[in-house]
Amino acid sequence: MFYVYILRSQKSQELYIGYTSDLKKRIKEHNSGRSRYTSGHKPYVLAYYEAYSSQKDAKHREESLKLRGRARVHLLKRVEDSLKLK
Repeated sequence: MFYVYILRSQKSQELYIGYTSDLKKRIKEHNSGRSRYTSGHKPYVLAYYEAYSSQKDAKHREESLKLRGRARVHLLKRVEDSLKLK
């Protein structure tokens, strides 16, 4: 399985979108500072994920969300709204 995920920084509240084949390992990497882009905003918590059987599909979905298109806007709004309920 491959996963598209959104992490939320507990420090800055920023959201990060990525994809991986090992979700638990990737979150640990983000929180340990092994990802240069996210190291300054750790710790992170998983806010959302989608599972795909194809790496190609997961990568395509991640790219479409990172392009700041309509799909990204709607998904991030949903995630933000659900996090406000907590």
